[in-house]
Amino acid sequence: MKRILIGCEFSGIVRESFRSKGWDAWSCDLLPTEIMGKHLQCDVLEAAHSQYWDMAIFHPPCTYLCAGGVNWINRKPEWRPGRDAAVVFVKKLLDAPISRIALENPIGHLSTAIRKPDQIFRVWQFGEPFKKDVCLWLKNLPPLIPTHREKPEKLRTFDFWSSNRKTSTGGSKKSITFKSVANAMADQWNL
Repeated sequence: MKRILIGCEFSGIVRESFRSKGWDAWSCDLLPTEIMGKHLQCDVLEAAHSQYWDMAIFHPPCTYLCAGGVNWINRKPEWRPGRDAAVVFVKKLLDAPISRIALENPIGHLSTAIRKPDQIFRVWQFGEPFKKDVCLWLKNLPPLIPTHREKPEKLRTFDFWSSNRKTSTGGSKKSITFKSVANAMADQWNL
C-alpha cells in the first residue's frame, strides 16, 4: 500500500481524500486532527525524516510567506526573523527524503526566496465560488488539471482572515484545503 504524509494539516481533508483512493494516508501537525483518522501530532520534519513515505503534500503556514505577510514585514521589521525561519522550514520540507512532493502556499515570498512555483491555479477551476490563487511547488508530480473550465459569473472574495482557525503555533489564522482541490490531488496524483 502506498504511504502519503500530509504535512501541516490538522483538518484531515487531504488525508481523507487520499485514504478514499486506497492510500495509507497520514496527516501531521502540531495541533490535533479535526477528523478522526491517522494523524501524527508532532513536528512534520521529524515525521518526514523518520519514516518511509511514497509521497508528501505540505501546507506550511503562510503567515510570513503570503503577499499580505510580505507587506507587513515592510511595516513591522520585527516580522523579518519569522519570515526567514519560515523560508528555512519550507526548504527543509522540499529537501525531505521523499521522491514525490507537492508544497502548497499562496502567492508571496517563496517565489523569490526559493523559486517560482510550478503551478498557480484558481480555486474556481476546481468548482469553488471564490477568488483565491494557490501555488504549487512540485517534485516528480504533474501539475493539477482543472476540473472546471468556465469561470463562474460571481466569485466571492475568499476571506482568509475571518476564519476562526489557529496556526500550529497558536498564532494567526490557518487556512484549509478545499475538498474539491483535495479530491483532484487524490484523483490525479494516485500514481
